Amino acid sequence: MGRLFGTDGVRGVANADLTAELALGLSVAAAHVLAEAGTFAGHRATAVVGRDPRASGEFLEAAVVAGLASAGVDVLRVGVLPTPAVAHLTGALGADLGVMLSASHNAMPDNGIKFFARGGHKLADELEDRIESVYAEHRTGAPWDRPTGAGVGRVRDYDEGLDQYVAHLVGVLPNRLDGLKIVLDEAHGAASRVSPEAFARAGAELVTIGAVPDGLNINDGCGSTHLDLLKAAVVEHGADLGIAHDGDADRCLAVDHTGAEVDGDQILAVLSLAMRERDALRSDTVVATVMSNLGFKLAMEREGIRFVQTGVGDRYVLEEMKEHGYALGGEQSGHVIILDHATTGDGTLTGLMLAARVAQTGRTLRDLASVMERLPQVLVNVPDVDKSRVTSSAELATAVAEAERELGSTGRVLLRPSGTEPLVRVMVEAADIEQARSVAGRLADSVKSALG
Repeated sequence: MGRLFGTDGVRGVANADLTAELALGLSVAAAHVLAEAGTFAGHRATAVVGRDPRASGEFLEAAVVAGLASAGVDVLRVGVLPTPAVAHLTGALGADLGVMLSASHNAMPDNGIKFFARGGHKLADELEDRIESVYAEHRTGAPWDRPTGAGVGRVRDYDEGLDQYVAHLVGVLPNRLDGLKIVLDEAHGAASRVSPEAFARAGAELVTIGAVPDGLNINDGCGSTHLDLLKAAVVEHGADLGIAHDGDADRCLAVDHTGAEVDGDQILAVLSLAMRERDALRSDTVVATVMSNLGFKLAMEREGIRFVQTGVGDRYVLEEMKEHGYALGGEQSGHVIILDHATTGDGTLTGLMLAARVAQTGRTLRDLASVMERLPQVLVNVPDVDKSRVTSSAELATAVAEAERELGSTGRVLLRPSGTEPLVRVMVEAADIEQARSVAGRLADSVKSALG
């Protein structure tokens, strides 16, 4: 059995890779590991369990709930809610554990299990490793220590979760959204009820699309991975802006009034200036990954905001933020973390904050996003090479140095080995798209020559 936990929980094709047996076993293992770690000491353990609308989430939720209750954990079943809602409720309700069933932006056949520790924070890597180890041990026949009688967990639906989460979102807004017309694309996902309710309570006039989940249509041609419907709807309805979420609503991308995309880097740029203006941007610092557009870095330097880079993945952004106490971070893909109000990326919160800035300034989103200019970016995947030698090849280092000299201060080169495939990703940014393509092509040839 390969490692089950990836960078964002356990994912796979539901009922093939991610079975009911696996979901039940991991849940029992999680309960035992957290008990051993002292998390449940002195009180009866409680878990919050939520899911996105995928059809497979119904049986996987049942398996998770059964596993936790059989291990003596009381379960608050919150139903279909976004991942950040489950994280928030885990903290707000004082629960010992949170479990979210979702495969985020993946296609409908996939699903996943993500665990949250007390407070709604991501489970530590060492605890995930221990859960996986304990699960493997008992999967081969070692008996569980099972409670009986009054010791088994009790299960109840917690229908107040949606209202509690929406109240939190609206309550942290710096100003209302009255006067704004906004199109929301919910990706037929977990925020289909939450997001429209939050924006409406904040005062916006709404047009909602992609908000009729049937268990099969999540992320299907809509949401943050497919923006065409949102772009058309914003223009058709004469809206001020559009907001798109993914299946579990931990991401947010936007569209301005002309139908042009506003990506995660631009959203971070807008929010950085807004938060600094109200003294909420601690250390005048924003955190993003090495994949952020060079235009974002240049804009932050020009505005006097410090830019800290991390490896690719929102987990690395969050680790950097928590270690140094920074308030804002995120990724180009739309994972934005506002740490004063959320423990993870929260697409609904991000969209609300972005709209609040538009309402507060009276400026268009297009104007606000123009604080940064996205430089042309070309990405080339070079397959079937020895990715382990990316940093040690002298031939490749020479090619990269030549490319960097050619690009100067208005360009950038990044070579990154894939975490899951035998390939190297070549990313080049330049002031001119043709130059970016030319340099990327030459570097891809150099990767093949040096590592093939």
